[in-house]
Amino acid sequence: MIRKRTALIVSFATSGALLLTACGGDDKDSSTPASSAAATAAGRGKSADGSPSAGQAPSLQSGTAKANNAPPRTGDWANEPGKPAVKPEAQRWVQVSASKAGALNPVVVNGAGFTLYRFDKDSANPSKSTCNGDCASTWPPVVVAPGGKIFLDGVDRSKVGTVKRDDGTLQVTVGGWPVYRFSKDTEPGETKGQGVGGTWFGVTPDGKKAGGNAGGGSGSVQPKPATSVVLFDDRNFGDPSQGLAGKGCQNVARDNVASSLQAQGSLKIWSERNCTGKSKIVNGDVADLAAIGFDNDVSSVFFG
Repeated sequence: MIRKRTALIVSFATSGALLLTACGGDDKDSSTPASSAAATAAGRGKSADGSPSAGQAPSLQSGTAKANNAPPRTGDWANEPGKPAVKPEAQRWVQVSASKAGALNPVVVNGAGFTLYRFDKDSANPSKSTCNGDCASTWPPVVVAPGGKIFLDGVDRSKVGTVKRDDGTLQVTVGGWPVYRFSKDTEPGETKGQGVGGTWFGVTPDGKKAGGNAGGGSGSVQPKPATSVVLFDDRNFGDPSQGLAGKGCQNVARDNVASSLQAQGSLKIWSERNCTGKSKIVNGDVADLAAIGFDNDVSSVFFG
């Protein structure tokens, strides 16, 4: 009887030791794949959860986002029209496509078909963006996350790059020029930003100004005269506003209150009623009349 009890105790002890050994082996094995996955992700410039690691330069990839199987509701597809790209998923990728928009051919558009613009007050060599604050709200910069992707669709690889903005984000450049969208372009293919303030133009695939009248000089196409204008009390087309239309000289109902204006074509603004005083010819929209010395100083407009 004693021998049987002894044998039974030994049997249980042996089984327990085997179970402990097996559990210890499982713990060791389960930790190995996790560390390997993290090491593999780090080796690819990504964190363990697959997101781009900080400091990694965006990669340039040929073809469209669709052809490269970009996830739905990311990149340009997640970017709300006319709004800055602030959500992480909206900065995962950007597409630059040689295309046509309105009368601009060629011009670069993004993956959602929105026109991209360049700003004369920026510089291309070296690349430098000067549009910040309120300007960047009206003209959302095209930004991409570190380690993100830039898809090239008909745009030469050598013409595309990035530049660090004052806020630390990376802005896409074409031909060295930082590129932007326009807040008033709410549908793909619109070009409402073309010629605004005489300093904003669609960008061509080689970084030049799009449009026949963008470059100036002999042979350039002159803008058509405007037949109406909307004058806004605040900068960047902020309400309240008032409209004015007709031919020849027209006096403004509420004069000396306009800080921005929108017009389809060219017109002359005057500081005094009946088209007297100082004047300035403007072509298209002006987001900040202070930039041309006419903030709260428009009393009449000449059409034609």
